[in-house]
Amino acid sequence: MVVIRLARGGAKKRPFYNIVATDSRNRRDGRFIERIGYYNPMASGKEVGLNITADRLAYWQGVGAQLSPTVARLVANQQPAA
Repeated sequence: MVVIRLARGGAKKRPFYNIVATDSRNRRDGRFIERIGYYNPMASGKEVGLNITADRLAYWQGVGAQLSPTVARLVANQQPAA
């Protein structure tokens, strides 16, 4: 099954997450099918904290990909682009 989840990157105590579509059997930071965005919880000021390509997210959900609980929360709380 394809799942859309976070893959951790960044340095120690400075997390950075890629939002990826991957097979659910792969490791968290392992092989993925496509990177569809990123999440930077340490963003401050004018830095962008969350960026998701909406059309790719819609595509993957359309073909049956499931969102992880954390990604579902981030998508639900995302501010609409102005």
